[in-house]
Amino acid sequence: MKKSTIIKIAITIYTIVLFSIEHNAQNFKKLDENPLDISYYRESRAMPPIIKVIYGRPTLKKEKAFGNQVPFDQLWRTGANEATEVKFYKDIMFGNKLVKAGTYVLVTIPGEKEWEIILNKKLDVWGAFQYDPQADIARIKIPVSKAERLEVFSIAFKRIIHNEIQMVLGWDSTRVKIPLKIREIVVAKL
Repeated sequence: MKKSTIIKIAITIYTIVLFSIEHNAQNFKKLDENPLDISYYRESRAMPPIIKVIYGRPTLKKEKAFGNQVPFDQLWRTGANEATEVKFYKDIMFGNKLVKAGTYVLVTIPGEKEWEIILNKKLDVWGAFQYDPQADIARIKIPVSKAERLEVFSIAFKRIIHNEIQMVLGWDSTRVKIPLKIREIVVAKL
């Protein structure tokens, strides 16, 4: 075979392989049915954040979210896909427990009348499958309330008074209001 023919064949193969790789790189998987969302708590829009929550947002697929799509009395990732992560930029009171500024996983045990809310220090986990109770830093129980129906799981913040807020978990007609108190550092004047 002539050298020019071998070069033409090599260029053709190279072009086919390159086109195939480039073509496959442009094929995205279908969109996630439970996309991630971020919710911030700030004192005002101009202020830096105090709390940030990153969570997956499952959509209601059955008649009821809790007791059906999410079983009662079983550990739940508090969202979809990766475990929900909460970042506290300041020390906070979580129930009667002081929680230092940092990032934690938020898992829950939904019940009909109350939920157990758990902060855990084992990060970067998929759902609740790698949950380690030895890594828990705080647990509280919160009563369930009812409100208008939400088709998509949501987390938002509600300010109660100056340094007391609620992290509100809502889906279907269920609402769980987690009380948080932002620790303020008091500096004594000398």
